[in-house]
Amino acid sequence: MSHSYPLPVLVDQGLSQSDVEALRSAVAALERHSFATRLAGLASRQLSFGSLTLPPRLQAAVAAATQKALAAAMKMALASLDAQPRKDTVRIHRRLAALTGGVGGAVGLASLPLELPVSTTIMLRSIAEIAQAEGEDLRHPGAALACLEVFALGGPSAEGNVLEGGYLALRAVLAKSVSDAARFLTVRQVSNEAAPALARLIGAIGARFGVVVTQKTAAQAVPIIGAISGAAINVAFTEHFQTLARGHFVVRRLERLYSPAVVHAEYARIARSEGYWDDPSQAA
Repeated sequence: MSHSYPLPVLVDQGLSQSDVEALRSAVAALERHSFATRLAGLASRQLSFGSLTLPPRLQAAVAAATQKALAAAMKMALASLDAQPRKDTVRIHRRLAALTGGVGGAVGLASLPLELPVSTTIMLRSIAEIAQAEGEDLRHPGAALACLEVFALGGPSAEGNVLEGGYLALRAVLAKSVSDAARFLTVRQVSNEAAPALARLIGAIGARFGVVVTQKTAAQAVPIIGAISGAAINVAFTEHFQTLARGHFVVRRLERLYSPAVVHAEYARIARSEGYWDDPSQAA
């Protein structure tokens, strides 16, 4: 059974003042904060969390755990999110994140293959509720995949590239993979991560999600970090993606209400005026 959104209402005059303010908050959420900044706020600001790295062997383990976590999250997103009633459980998700982070901090890096899928699932539930609050129909494959897309918003690619144009540029990079995966799911209604369209999407998201997971894992490996700090790191990890989700789904709601072109033009204007994009050419 297919599901469709109502036709968007095009508003020639541009966004209303209240929607401009909502978009301004979304731009700040999507362009201003990084996970490394959140980590720095947990302890001494002299600690450079953004530069934390792991040995190659552990980087490979993080990459494998990331792919496994995203594949599990995708199956859940496409199989059961629509059955979940909308409710405000953000605080519950944060407590669960603290619990899993505390276990990870106490046990160490060996817990990552088990802890990361649990953390990712907890975050996906929270992201889904944020999406529903902004009017998304999670029975629609595109909306469910938009929840997964949030995991790509948290950091640069594995190669360390920071895209000019920030969030809008990343959306454009992911657009074909998301569209192909949604089309595949609409026709096949099967969430097999081995399918080429889905594998490409998981790979594209994982390349960027893995950067943040590496920062989180490296921070938990610092000698001063124990079970309590591990819990705090996981809460920051969850809050980071909740913040990104709010911005992402506000933008998508406004795209349905107006049009992507109108919203993206206003987004770029705000990003330049607030100093998030230093070079005006980044609006392209």
